[in-house]
Amino acid sequence: MQCRVDVAVMIGSGVPAGLRAMGRSVCWVVLLNGERRGTAFASRDEAEECKAAWLEQLNIEPGDSLH
Repeated sequence: MQCRVDVAVMIGSGVPAGLRAMGRSVCWVVLLNGERRGTAFASRDEAEECKAAWLEQLNIEPGDSLH
């Protein structure tokens, strides 16, 4: 099985209401095999930290696949 962890950007109506209420029109999310995991982040740095935690938990290096 291949495992992929990515950071994706959400814009406009895709941004959760709570972030939109704070004036945010952009957020970042972590995807595991194309499915959103966890919360939306107000900064890309926060999302990248979460991605790194997922990679560590899955015990894979960035760019590698889990088989």
